[in-house]
Amino acid sequence: MKFLWLSLMTCSASWLLTGGLRRYALARSIIDIPNARSSHSVPTPRGGGIAIVIASLLAVVVLWFLNVISRDLSLGLLGAGAGIAVLGFFDDHGHIAARWRLLGHFAGSLWLLFWLGGVPPLELFGWAVDLGAFGYVIGVLYLVWLLNLYNFMDGIDGIASVEAICVCLGGVLLTILSHSNSEPAWILPFVLAAAVVGFLAWNFPPAKIFMGDAGSGFLGIMLGALSLQAGWLDSQWLWSWLILLGVFIVDATYTLFRRLLRGDKIYEAHRSHAYQYASRLYGRHLPVTTAVLLINILWLTPIALAAGLGHVEGLIGLVLAYLPLVVLAIKYRAGGQEGEALI
Repeated sequence: MKFLWLSLMTCSASWLLTGGLRRYALARSIIDIPNARSSHSVPTPRGGGIAIVIASLLAVVVLWFLNVISRDLSLGLLGAGAGIAVLGFFDDHGHIAARWRLLGHFAGSLWLLFWLGGVPPLELFGWAVDLGAFGYVIGVLYLVWLLNLYNFMDGIDGIASVEAICVCLGGVLLTILSHSNSEPAWILPFVLAAAVVGFLAWNFPPAKIFMGDAGSGFLGIMLGALSLQAGWLDSQWLWSWLILLGVFIVDATYTLFRRLLRGDKIYEAHRSHAYQYASRLYGRHLPVTTAVLLINILWLTPIALAAGLGHVEGLIGLVLAYLPLVVLAIKYRAGGQEGEALI
């Protein structure tokens, strides 16, 4: 197991840093106080996601130094990841106006796309569709939405961590089964998963510390980067990563559209995602986080592997994977007004 040592060090560093950040947050009263828009009821330290950021980016530097990943990929990940994390850090410790946050998100996404070389060709029924310059527009919107939806979906204990681990390990499994000799295709998601595991030890329900915007935004942009990098290695793999990200993409997107149609201010905090309704219905976070884990393992990962290995057309696999998730979003009133009865 080459580079297993790096993953173990990354996990350990994340675990130790999270513990240190928790003590710091308690000492400085950096506490998330429950309010009408919260999905938790106990005051809890926040900002622990910085541990994921530091541990992951240090691993990227090591892999760059060892010539395992290219300079361009390293600069893209380091610049975008650090920039989004710093922006989230300042938002966690104060408040940054939505327009300035969005500007920073677009800048980080453009930086990443520049170093990745844009958006890879999209394979549709055997045809490679090269989006050209328009791909940058699609790519930026995709990355900005992904990092924001990851922030929206980080609302109950452990859910964002479990999702990131499942997506990354799904990508690793796809690489192994395809017998790819491209080390960045499995090492990067593997070390990112290791960093999140270290944090999850503190964030598993009931959470002792929250991730915060710095960590959730960082995970969003990193998963977006890894999905595009996978697409450059094999055009079918982009479909696989989109399938793996299905739980978060469907819930957040369906919720956004319903709120837009109703005329809500979409930048205001709310508790109307499907996972939030479900956590209130069951009275605890653990059943919902566990359900996300099982959906990823038993449903999304097999379909993602089938698509990535060429056993099913990517778009067909995506539709097949997302349909039950849309049904769940409808069942749990994603995007509905608070107080709506559940089926």
